[in-house]
Amino acid sequence: MTTDDTSDARRTDRDAQDREPLLEIEDLRTYYHTERGDLHAVDGVSVELGHQETLGLVGESGCGKTTLAKSIIRLLPRNGEVVDGEIRLKGIDVTELSEKDLREQVRWTEISMIPQTAMNGFDPVKTVGRQIVDVIRRHEEDTSKQEAWARAEELFENLGLDGSRVDDYPHQFSGGMAQRAMIAMALALSPSIILADEPTTALDVMIQDRILRQIDDLQEQFETAMIMITHDMSVVSENCDYIAVMYGGRVVEFGDARTIIKNPRHPYTLGMSNAFPDISEDDQDLVSIPGSPPEVVDPDEGCRFAPRCPFAEDECWEVTPQAEEYEDGHIVECHRADEAAYMREEANDKETWLSLREEPADERVEEVEVNDD
Repeated sequence: MTTDDTSDARRTDRDAQDREPLLEIEDLRTYYHTERGDLHAVDGVSVELGHQETLGLVGESGCGKTTLAKSIIRLLPRNGEVVDGEIRLKGIDVTELSEKDLREQVRWTEISMIPQTAMNGFDPVKTVGRQIVDVIRRHEEDTSKQEAWARAEELFENLGLDGSRVDDYPHQFSGGMAQRAMIAMALALSPSIILADEPTTALDVMIQDRILRQIDDLQEQFETAMIMITHDMSVVSENCDYIAVMYGGRVVEFGDARTIIKNPRHPYTLGMSNAFPDISEDDQDLVSIPGSPPEVVDPDEGCRFAPRCPFAEDECWEVTPQAEEYEDGHIVECHRADEAAYMREEANDKETWLSLREEPADERVEEVEVNDD
């Protein structure tokens, strides 16, 4: 994987600026109340997002990425609840706002969301343009219908769509066009932050790359920050300023994108990186991490990645690792993070990961699985 030169230049410019946080998440805990107990989907997450920055939330499905994003704008299922922590947007804790205040002051105007599947975000019985216009006029009462339509057409054209297509219904769009239309709606009120949940996962590689570049250009134009949710390390390496690696409801590694990609310290990050190809290498063996992320219901002590980690020792099973800072701003939750160079070398050997599949199930793994059921 390589980091785009343009992104590097933009990131250098931002590093020179004062990184006054736009969004501050501190010790956030979001649980789903289930018959088996509380599922700790987000369990003590602390991250920051600066003005016009892009933060990548990366991890497998079930690691808490989407729940974290939905917690920010409080769009959780009925059994989901933010039970502790703060989410400060421009200094205001949004966890204390009423539903009415969230609708009027935060959603769309300050924070908008691009869902994973654009078709799920549109009303199928209304034209796409009408839906964009409705969003604009609901929040900008002084904007006329004609002005709102003109803005919708301009947004379409900025995203490479014919402006006249605003009169079409969602089913008349291809997947790539629908995703661009959803991005247009997300940008309609020039929000401070866009939450992009796997915005290009369902698209082919060429369209994916084109849309990601358009998003990057529009971020510059609208001076918008973004939280990009993905499982794809190659996407975050080219499009994000900072990366937060999530596992088991926690951020296990956080730092500047270049640092995370070039010098990862957590075994989970190493495993994620090995599962994606490096375009500079001709011959590679891609190896997925054996097993699946845990359903964190009333978790025990210890590292949540230990059952899938080839470097786990007794301490990893018994003591929950605490966040430690290494290089400037590089934060890791791992008992063996000091041995990162050794783990990086060993992780490059596919046998390191394949051995986990071949070894008999450890008694401690069986006990964890029983406790989770």
